[in-house]
Amino acid sequence: MTTYKELLAQRAELEKQIEAARKEALSSAIAQVRAIVTEYELTEEDVFSKKTTRTASTGHKTVAPKYRDPITGATWTGRGKPPLWIAGQDRLNFLIEDQAA
Repeated sequence: MTTYKELLAQRAELEKQIEAARKEALSSAIAQVRAIVTEYELTEEDVFSKKTTRTASTGHKTVAPKYRDPITGATWTGRGKPPLWIAGQDRLNFLIEDQAA
């Protein structure tokens, strides 16, 4: 049966092997990414854009706000559960002027 100290030594050796394998895999992955970026002439914006493709794939569009709280400036599109500042009140009082036309 192995002792506690022997197991700790084995763990330390495994951690060294894991780190070496990670570095090797990482360098390979970076080389692949660079090749793809070069091949497709991708820009930083293409790769790291915070935009998701969900909108394009599902057909959902961003909706402009329809109502505004005059006190806080908070807005609501009129979709989903109404926020507390408009719930139970006449929504015409909160209608954004651009939407009224």
